[in-house]
Amino acid sequence: MRVGFAGTPGFAAQALHAILADSFEVPLVLTRPDRPKGRGLHAEPSPVKRLAGERGMPILQPATLKTEDARTPLLAVPLDVLVVAAYGLILPPAVLSWPRYGCLNIHASALPRWRGAAPIQRAIAAGDTATGVTIMQMDAGLDTGAMVELVPVPIDPRETATTLHDKLAAAGAAAVVRVLRRLVRDGVLTATPQPAAGATYAAKVERADAVIDWSSPADVIDRQIRAFDPVPGAATHFGALAVKVWRADPVARESAAPAGSVVANDNDGIDVACGQGALRLREVQPASGKRMAASAFAAGHGVVPGTRFGAPAAS
Repeated sequence: MRVGFAGTPGFAAQALHAILADSFEVPLVLTRPDRPKGRGLHAEPSPVKRLAGERGMPILQPATLKTEDARTPLLAVPLDVLVVAAYGLILPPAVLSWPRYGCLNIHASALPRWRGAAPIQRAIAAGDTATGVTIMQMDAGLDTGAMVELVPVPIDPRETATTLHDKLAAAGAAAVVRVLRRLVRDGVLTATPQPAAGATYAAKVERADAVIDWSSPADVIDRQIRAFDPVPGAATHFGALAVKVWRADPVARESAAPAGSVVANDNDGIDVACGQGALRLREVQPASGKRMAASAFAAGHGVVPGTRFGAPAAS
């Protein structure tokens, strides 16, 4: 069974590692081109490229798959199946029909809920109590292909995008290996069309999505903070200072103070009035600074009851 692999981030690297550990032949790995990162903007390989490079595997990094010239080096490699996990490029029809058994995608949601780019973040922000990993046969639609396997995964009450990512990556890696074993054994995969009802779209996360609106209920802001940890981080201001909020808890405190107002602060954190209820900030990060306990931030920046978090005042 010649298994091609297309993926880029750590989520995908875990799946590739599992496929290799199960002794499948992987004659080709596709990943996105190296991207500049850090203060020096040095080009860094993706986690998938690093793993494939350590194993001495053939790697291709096309910037696009839209042109015939870009596809030719790929299609010259015979494949039985292509496993795709968070690759980052749309596969055109010529690529979808390239492998003998088509392309299998590892999607980090219980389809048809949260099709699209950011299923982990959107599930937490929406307050879902469960999600899953779906192995599907890819078609020309956006995450619309028939489902080969669906693995339910609970979302814990204090789940962050980091912790849920790790759970789903492990579940997806195990699931795709089971599916590949079935394909070897049976020579065919049974796939079930996605139900028409319940489809939702997980739009790509933009920085604006992570800006805290203190007029929202405390539990909504709490989910927002956890959904965008680690990227891009829930954002607000204290005066002119940009601040990211990394840990917070809703607290049973009602106040007539305007949303965003500090209503209390002590060694446990900073209580901020919301549209409904209040949120206790426990860990924050000022611009150009390190993460710190909210109590330490309060002591160093004059945070007292009556001061406010929110958009900076217009100059």
